[in-house]
Amino acid sequence: MATEASLTEGMILIRGGTFPMGSEKFYPEEAPVRKVMVDSFRIDETPVTNRQFARFVEATGYRTVAEIPPDPKDYPGMDPALAKPGALVFHRTATPVNLVDWSQWWEFKFGADWRHPTGPDSSIEGLEDHPVVQVCHQDALAYAEWAGKRLPTEAEWEFAAQGGHQDGREYAWGNELAPGGEMLANYWQGMFPFSNTLEDGWERTSPVRTYPPNDYGLYDMIGNVWEWTSDWYAMPKAAQKKKPSACCTIDNPRGGRRGESFDPCTPLVKIGRKVLKGGSHLCAESYCQRYRPAARHPQSVDTATSHIGFRCVSSA
Repeated sequence: MATEASLTEGMILIRGGTFPMGSEKFYPEEAPVRKVMVDSFRIDETPVTNRQFARFVEATGYRTVAEIPPDPKDYPGMDPALAKPGALVFHRTATPVNLVDWSQWWEFKFGADWRHPTGPDSSIEGLEDHPVVQVCHQDALAYAEWAGKRLPTEAEWEFAAQGGHQDGREYAWGNELAPGGEMLANYWQGMFPFSNTLEDGWERTSPVRTYPPNDYGLYDMIGNVWEWTSDWYAMPKAAQKKKPSACCTIDNPRGGRRGESFDPCTPLVKIGRKVLKGGSHLCAESYCQRYRPAARHPQSVDTATSHIGFRCVSSA
C-alpha cells in the first residue's frame, strides 16, 4: 500500500462543477449532449507509467492478467492449446484493408505483457516514462487500490479533459485538431492502418508530458493511450436513468449495468465491457476520430492491448 504522504503526489485538484457532457457531431454513442455535475476530485497528472507500475509490481508481486494463461471455460469454443499467456499487439498492414475487420491489424501474441508490450522479444527498457500498456481493467484496479486511489468515472474523466471550458470544444485545446500544423497529442497521421507519416514523431506510445497540458495541468488526456474508467459501457440514455435534479442537471452520473455492457457480437461470452476514454496513438482522421474529450469506446474487462493504459483519481 502506498504511504499516506504519497497519495496526492502528482495529482491535480479538480473543483466540482457542471459541464456539457457528450457530443452530437461525431459518433452516435456520444449523444445526446447533457448537462452534468461532478463533485470535486483529484486526478493523476499523467497516465500511470511503466516506472510507476514497476514499483507496484515490485512491492506486491502482482501478476497481470496477460501473464496468466486464460481458462478455456471462460471462452466457449476456445482451443485449449491456445490457452497461453499473451495480449493483443497492433501491427501496421502492408496495404489498405477493410476497416471493419480489426483482426487485420491486431494480433494476439503469446508472451506479450506489460514488460514486453509488443511481444516476448520486446522490453520497456528506455520506455520507463511511457504509459504502461497491456493492462486490463482488473490490473488497473489492483494498482489503484495499492495506491490508495480509484479509477475515474466517465463523467469525471471527461470533465477533467475539458480543462474547465464550457464551450463544447471538440478537442482539449479548441476546435482545430492541429492548429497551425502543431501536433498537440500523439495520434495517427496518415491513412490507417498502413501509412503513418509520423508528423508527431511517434510510432507507438510517447513519454508522458511530451505534449502541452490542458488548462487543468493534465497531460495526455488526448491520444497516446486509451484510459480505463470505472463505468460499465452503455449508450448515454441508459446511463441517465438516475433522476436529474430540478434544474435538469445530472448529478455524478454512472454508466450502465454489467449485463447491458456485454458485446452483442459475441452473445455466448458474458464478459462485461467498461468505458475507455481519450483515444490513443492509433486514432486517425481517416479511421477513429476519438482523440476528443467526449469520445468513448467499450472494452472487455479481460482484454489487454498495446494501446490501453489508465490513470487514477481520489476524493478531494
